Amino acid sequence: MTERRESESPAANLCFTHPLYLHPSDTQGAAIIPQILVGSENYNVWSWAMQIALRGKQKLGFIDGTCLKESQDPALQDQWERCNAVVLSWILNSISKELANGVVFYQNAHLVWTDLKERYDKVTGSRIFSIYREINSL
Repeated sequence: MTERRESESPAANLCFTHPLYLHPSDTQGAAIIPQILVGSENYNVWSWAMQIALRGKQKLGFIDGTCLKESQDPALQDQWERCNAVVLSWILNSISKELANGVVFYQNAHLVWTDLKERYDKVTGSRIFSIYREINSL
């Protein structure tokens, strides 16, 4: 049996499928999707692309609220902070500079995600009218 060293971090023993596992390629400067969020005109495509990329990296829980710091073992809360910071950087790297100014001071990826959704996941009145007109014409 291997004895665990005092200085060894609990994060060093995480399986690659654990949401707090960070692969060496999971860097803060990385752009994980090619789309840049510019506003409500491309929010849905951007949001879907981000969710796919984050699901592939086992980090979807950071934006949907299922991977919370409070629910982690106390020994892994520093690792949660690191992962949250990486996810935040991926989000900030995929939105326009103008939009980034409004969310750069958030400390939690889930709060940033929720704020962007509330601001840009909007259906315009003209689109609603168009849908109603199509329904009535059937």
